[in-house]
Amino acid sequence: MEIAIAVVVAAIVLVAIITIVRSVRIVPQQRMDVMERLGKYKRTLSPGLNLLVPFIDAVRTKVDMREQVVSFPPQPVITSDNLVVSIDTVLYFRVVDPVRATYEIANFLQAIEQLTVTTLRNVIGSLDLEKALTSREEINRHLSGVLDETTGRWGIKVTRVEIKAIEPPPSIRDSMEKQMRAERDRRAAILNAEGHKQAAILTAEGEKQSLVLRADGDRQSRILQAEGQAKAIRTVFDAIHTANPSQKVLAYQYLQALPQIANGTANKVWIIPTELTKALEGMGGALGGLANMVGDQPTQGVDSSAVEREADEAARAAAEAAAQVNHEVRQAEEQVSSSPGLPPQTPGITAGEPVPPSTVLGEDRDRERG
Repeated sequence: MEIAIAVVVAAIVLVAIITIVRSVRIVPQQRMDVMERLGKYKRTLSPGLNLLVPFIDAVRTKVDMREQVVSFPPQPVITSDNLVVSIDTVLYFRVVDPVRATYEIANFLQAIEQLTVTTLRNVIGSLDLEKALTSREEINRHLSGVLDETTGRWGIKVTRVEIKAIEPPPSIRDSMEKQMRAERDRRAAILNAEGHKQAAILTAEGEKQSLVLRADGDRQSRILQAEGQAKAIRTVFDAIHTANPSQKVLAYQYLQALPQIANGTANKVWIIPTELTKALEGMGGALGGLANMVGDQPTQGVDSSAVEREADEAARAAAEAAAQVNHEVRQAEEQVSSSPGLPPQTPGITAGEPVPPSTVLGEDRDRERG
């Protein structure tokens, strides 16, 4: 009997404990519990301690009021240029009305996923691949607008939709990589050509400045050389006019310059002026007058034999110079005869005849010796 009483008391205590437990509901923060009484919505339990009628009130769903993130698996989408791309999306949402989220739709996550896929296919289907790859912000705004408008009656607020990845087919990826590589090569070639162009321009500018400076230096050098030659010629000219040389000295200097005039491989024809014979006659006359002067004044202590030797040496030097001139004239005439299109003789000298040293010079020397 006592055992039966103990069992009954234990059962009563257990029922009381279960009743107390079922009549008290503690709801955590950022969660709302939808309560039903006898299968009908009664109220929404807020965070904290809530009292229920045991065995009459029951919690239907526990709704998390925090913002949630759902990543949907890749979905194949066809673009306007008939290319199949795989798109991954990420959805951010939160429940604003737990009652409607519980009673308006059976599974709002599945509904949001299907709605996202269909909206995404409609948006991507109106764009080509290049536009789809570069218009993510526009696609995100369009998806957010459509989802927010549709899920509003479910008590759900879509805060953000992001396209995580757009994967074109492997063949398209290869073509895109080749195109990008070609574009990079083109830019590299352009930059390389620009570099060569700038280098060539700078090199040309440097060569131009170098040539200008070199030409200016050459011009200054020639000007200075010309000024120096002009001063030298002016000095020689002034010295000659100051010394007032006679015709005999000029003739003798001309005889000394004749071999230099005839020297050279480029001298084919050269002209001997007719004044040469007159100059030689003047030299002969001067030598003859010197001999006569010595012969007329033997009493002044002058050595007549020495004077005669000097005269003979002068005449011999003049004869040698004339012979050299005749030899060079003959060489020039041979060159002229061998060169077609040139005249056979030069003015003042008959072709083929040697220039006589001086007829007057020879007569004066014979007179002195007689």
